[in-house]
Amino acid sequence: MSADVVGGDLSSQEAEVVAEEALPVEDAADEADETAPDAAAPSVKDLELEGDIAADYIEGLLDIADLDGDIDMDVEGDRAIVSVVGATLEELVGEDGQVLEALQELTRLAVHRQTGNRARLMLDIGGYRARRKAELADYGRRVAEEVGRTGEPKALASMSPFERKIVHDAVAAAGMRSESEGEEPNRRVVVFPRGDVPA
Repeated sequence: MSADVVGGDLSSQEAEVVAEEALPVEDAADEADETAPDAAAPSVKDLELEGDIAADYIEGLLDIADLDGDIDMDVEGDRAIVSVVGATLEELVGEDGQVLEALQELTRLAVHRQTGNRARLMLDIGGYRARRKAELADYGRRVAEEVGRTGEPKALASMSPFERKIVHDAVAAAGMRSESEGEEPNRRVVVFPRGDVPA
């Protein structure tokens, strides 16, 4: 998708507002090592509203880009999930999910502008996140096993908050410990052996 498609209907004044209000790329609440509680958990009704706003926004983008896709909305835990399925959506995922991440942030911003609340909604396109989740969970288990065998910490490649959360969970389930280090966009998971405390 070109920048013209995403920003085609924004005036220059709206574009300035978008730039000023842009949410941080890192959603700290997605991080497993984030311990600060949220101010208040949103209600199911609030999450359904977020999903509806997000679905309308994505539907508008699909119309502008002349792409076909069915949109499903669900609530899982304390997060709205909006999924787009269709045969011609690979360009909306992009290499390593980069376009999908950008679309998710734009969608969260659209929800924020209408509700005044920061949205943690998740956008999935063509089942990419479900496939990626399975791959990363398997990868996290394999790295945990390797670290358990070698006794040496291992730093992984940089990942998005969504990806790091999956790896953290898989490593913890395998009985190892992990932390995130570095700054976005190069923040990465480091897996430690049991009982190993970083300096």
